[in-house]
Amino acid sequence: MRVLKQILRTTGRSRWLSPLVFLLVWELGSRTGIIPAHTLAAPSAVLTTLYGMVRSGELPENLLVSTMRVGVGLAIGITVGTVLALIAGLSRQGEVAVDPLMQIKRTIPTLALTPLFIVWFGIGETPKIGLIAFASTFPIYLNLYSGIRSVDVRLIEGARTLGLSQAELIWHVILPGALPSLLVGLRYSLSIAILVLVVAEQINASAGLGYLINNARDFLRTDIIVVCLIVYAALGLFADWFVRAIEKRALVWRPSNVAQ
Repeated sequence: MRVLKQILRTTGRSRWLSPLVFLLVWELGSRTGIIPAHTLAAPSAVLTTLYGMVRSGELPENLLVSTMRVGVGLAIGITVGTVLALIAGLSRQGEVAVDPLMQIKRTIPTLALTPLFIVWFGIGETPKIGLIAFASTFPIYLNLYSGIRSVDVRLIEGARTLGLSQAELIWHVILPGALPSLLVGLRYSLSIAILVLVVAEQINASAGLGYLINNARDFLRTDIIVVCLIVYAALGLFADWFVRAIEKRALVWRPSNVAQ
C-alpha cells in the first residue's frame, strides 16, 4: 500500500515536469534573444505584467465585463436549449416541429454568423451576447433531448404501474434520468461559450479581455496578450470544475459518485 501511494505521488509530481521544462526553455530562449520580446514575451515578463494589471485593477475590471457577457449569453442559450429539448423530447409532435430546425442550426458554423449579427444588431453588446447564446444552445438541446429519449422504458412502465400521472412521471423519472446528459451538455456549452467569447470580443469591444488583446496587438505587447490567454484558459478550467461540482451533488446516487 505504501509503495502504491509513493508511485501515485511520484506520478503526480512528474506530470508537472514537462510544463516546467517548457517554461524554463521559453525563459532561456527569451533571455538569450532567440525568442524576441516582440514575438513572445518571457514568462517572467508575463508574470510581472499580470501582477501589475491585477494591482491596477485593469484586469479584474475587464474580466468582469467578459464574465458578464458569458453569463448572460449562457443563461439565454441554456434556457432556450432546455425548453426546446423538453418540447422535442417529451412529445412526437414537438420532435417533428423542433428537431429538424435544430439539426439545420447544428450545421451552421456559429462564427460564420458574425457579419450577419453585426448587420442585425450593430456593434454593441447584443451581437456578442447573441453569438454566445446561439453557440451554447445546441449542446444543451442535443444532450438533454438524447437523455430524455434514452430513459429506460422499464422505469417508465414501472412508474405508470405505480399510478404516477404524466407530470409526476416527467418530474420524478424522466428528468432525473436525463440529468447526466444535461450536465454533459452544460459542460460542452460552457467550453463553447468561452471559445466564442474570444472571437465575439473582437467586435469593436470597448472593454473585456478581447479589448485588452486588441490594444496589446496594436502596440506589440505580447505579454498582455499572453496574460489574457492565460485568463481565458483559467475561465475554461473554472467552468469545468463548476460542472464537476454540480455533478457530485446532483448525481450523488450514481455508483461512481457513491464509490468516491
